Amino acid sequence: MSQLYPQSVQTLIDEFNRLPGIGARSAERLAFHVLASSKDEAMRLALAIRDVKKVIKACSRCFNAAEGELCHICSDHKRERGIMCIVELPRDIIAIEKCGGFSGVYHVLQGVLDPVAGVGPGQLRVAELFSRLESDEPITEIILALNPTTEGDATASYLIDEIRKSFTDINVTKLARGLASGTDLESTAPSSLQYAIQGRQGV
Repeated sequence: MSQLYPQSVQTLIDEFNRLPGIGARSAERLAFHVLASSKDEAMRLALAIRDVKKVIKACSRCFNAAEGELCHICSDHKRERGIMCIVELPRDIIAIEKCGGFSGVYHVLQGVLDPVAGVGPGQLRVAELFSRLESDEPITEIILALNPTTEGDATASYLIDEIRKSFTDINVTKLARGLASGTDLESTAPSSLQYAIQGRQGV
């Protein structure tokens, strides 16, 4: 079967199709939306993608997305620095911030333990976490806000064991189990996430 679209259009469709949650039909619609747009509108999209890849990097302290050395949360002196929330990815911070139930600081692991995929503690920001616990302002509580998946639960268990070995004075809690198993924080309703934070439980 011959190619249906010019090569440049097919390439654009293929690139949209690589995005999470975008199937073949959606990729085609997005590509033809770009084609139907004015040159200025299409270039604004292209420049926005270019700029975000040039400007955004990991915060040197918590590994959230940042435009400078520190993210906007680590730079905010009004945050409760004695309470640290540990999440998998920067998008989880957005979900928690939207619910308005947390005023502490964060640490992004950049993933979870997954032995099948070859992801161990060395591939995550675990060493940096313990370095922060040793050198940052005294942490009184750590909230494990990992997604309620098999890998998330295994990562939480690992961190609990490691934290208790060296930091016996830190209270470790987990989000209340109002979250359905297998769901992601980013897709959880803000009210449910706020309840999970407020109802966090000791481990």
